[in-house]
Amino acid sequence: MSRANAGTKGVPRADRELQIVRTACEVFGTVGFARASVAGIAADAGISKPLVYQYFGSKEGLFLASFNYGAETLAAEMERVAADDSVGLERGLRTLDGLFRTLEPQPWLWRLLFDPSAPDDGEVAAARAVYTDRITRLAVEGVGELMRLVGDDDPLDASALTAVWMSAVDALITWWLDHPGVTPAEMTERCHRLITAVSGAALPAQIGPAASSLRA
Repeated sequence: MSRANAGTKGVPRADRELQIVRTACEVFGTVGFARASVAGIAADAGISKPLVYQYFGSKEGLFLASFNYGAETLAAEMERVAADDSVGLERGLRTLDGLFRTLEPQPWLWRLLFDPSAPDDGEVAAARAVYTDRITRLAVEGVGELMRLVGDDDPLDASALTAVWMSAVDALITWWLDHPGVTPAEMTERCHRLITAVSGAALPAQIGPAASSLRA
């Protein structure tokens, strides 16, 4: 008799599910929901198609699990930066650096989150709304800190700058993904130059793990 918490060949079900989800993240984030197939994902994961349906119920269920995995990975990194002692533009640059480093081994997660072919209703839409709100609240908080630093208390200014910031993050990450030869460290340095050029503000010369250790 097989154990209820076991997957195939003695692999615990939780481990097998995670393996399938990570494989699905890469497929969905590379070719999109519409073009991805459960059979292809199962083959890439080295398991049977019926096992995917047993665990996730449907292609949409597998996408939902994959979306939640990717969104949680990136949201948790943004929250990690939000909890440190950086504020204003430095916090923004550290957020970008953290995202580049998190995405380096799994770059497909970013496009998975914004897949235009993904289901736009049901549980997927609900999960997207939850994570959009979670990430937006972090952006609002960060921009609010910056506005207070410069003495601007106009809520419409803050709202406009939040929209600009979120669009800029997407544009910078998308550009980086289109230039796979650029390392996270190089991209962080590029963002440092761009932010300095646009804002004229003086930022720490070094952002990233080395700088974090110096601040500890």
